[in-house]
Amino acid sequence: MIICAGNNETFDFATPMGVGLVEMAMNLTRLCLFDKPEFLLFVGSAGSYGDLKLFDIVESKTASNIELAFLEQKAYTPLDNVISTNTTNTKDIIVNSSNYISTSKELTEKFLKFGVGLENMEFFSVLRIAQEFDIPAGGVFCITNYTDANAHKDFLTNHERAKELLSAHVKSRIEELTKK
Repeated sequence: MIICAGNNETFDFATPMGVGLVEMAMNLTRLCLFDKPEFLLFVGSAGSYGDLKLFDIVESKTASNIELAFLEQKAYTPLDNVISTNTTNTKDIIVNSSNYISTSKELTEKFLKFGVGLENMEFFSVLRIAQEFDIPAGGVFCITNYTDANAHKDFLTNHERAKELLSAHVKSRIEELTKK
């Protein structure tokens, strides 16, 4: 099953599940309880912490939930804050999730030291629910912005093009898989 956030981030091949960590967790849990999918593929936009370029397409099976205060050693968590459905030994770019969009380039560059390359609001919830229901899962993302002072403006400017690129990429991958 292919899912997306919703609102202004929808695709003709994906089912919207909700924006942010909480909406995604509630709606995806409900779906899995009543009609458990065989697999989950999340498709969405993302912000780059600096290494990834605008309109890069990234596939990942690893997510984190690291808040900015953690990077400044002003917070901690007793919870697992990194989840992976990656069963191979290949290295994934970690996708960080929060209900907030980062706008501090100086602070978010610190994520790169931990192997975290981008942020998307929903992906941590997707992988956590997939883990709970033992469902193989992953995500495909297109970079719309950098995590700096222009994040929101750049997201708005680049969002439609990113959705087009994501659609083409996912449809191409589906075509590849159906030929096998």
